[in-house]
Amino acid sequence: MPKKQPWPSVNGLAAPLVAALVRDAEPLRLSVQRDDSGATLVDAGIDAEGGIEAGRRIAEICLGGLGHVTFAAAGGAWPWQITVHTANPVLACLGSQYAGWSLKHDDPKFFALGSGPGRSLAAKEELYAELGYRDRCADAVFVLEVDKSPPSALLRRIAGDCGVTPDHLTVIMTPTQSLAGAVQIAARSLEVALHKAHSLKFPLDRIVDGLGTAALPPPAPDFVAAMGRTNDAILYGGTVQLFVTGPEEEARQLAETLPSGASRDYGKPFAETFAAYKGDFYQIDPLLFSPGLVTVTALDSGRSFRRGRHDVDLLARSFALSGD
Repeated sequence: MPKKQPWPSVNGLAAPLVAALVRDAEPLRLSVQRDDSGATLVDAGIDAEGGIEAGRRIAEICLGGLGHVTFAAAGGAWPWQITVHTANPVLACLGSQYAGWSLKHDDPKFFALGSGPGRSLAAKEELYAELGYRDRCADAVFVLEVDKSPPSALLRRIAGDCGVTPDHLTVIMTPTQSLAGAVQIAARSLEVALHKAHSLKFPLDRIVDGLGTAALPPPAPDFVAAMGRTNDAILYGGTVQLFVTGPEEEARQLAETLPSGASRDYGKPFAETFAAYKGDFYQIDPLLFSPGLVTVTALDSGRSFRRGRHDVDLLARSFALSGD
């Protein structure tokens, strides 16, 4: 895909953020240890407490140092929201933040979807050929939504695939049930919109800029409930604006098809949808995974198209909100 200018190293930009996270581990309630492989493991919610600020900083690392993540009072039914903005949305969100690399190990059994800048060093996904991007850096960092540490053998393999030595590999672990996990997942509203735009065949090089906001979900001790809440925060409480070039009609069509409401599975808490498909994630309509409210601005004409809506009642139900 043609680029207007050379893209930076997402691992290089993330490296000082990772160093600061490790340095501030104690006040952020994180645990840092060196694995037998030599890799650095950051626990943000397995045995360590972690927290909201840790999740915010991890989200910025996941964006490859190209994005800013902030909190603000939301008003209405839910009190807080999390907002992400990046001046390079395609690289930050799809080239870095997206959880696209399948990481497996058989003995001991381990599986995770690799997220973060390190993906761009290995470039195992077809997406990187389409983007025309592969990072080169001596340091690699990943964010995994897991509740246990990766095996040392897998860490060595990851480092090898990334072309770095294990002592230059950092893996940040953010369980979905944790505060940090809830934050860094909810910070994916813009990424989710870009991924759906890509699946709808909208040219990525025409997405110039973007912002995304989602409700800040409370964690839940049960994994399915926690996963449901982080999804609902975006599906029913997410707002995204994309700024695109090209024909105005194509911007309008993108706005029509992008919101989660365009899916047949829209309308009930994600945990219930997941249960209805007997836990088979891949049976869920992929069109569901998008923010609830979308605005697409056609830069060439100056017109904007807004479609979709929020469902505050469904969010309250999903988040187990009581007004008593």
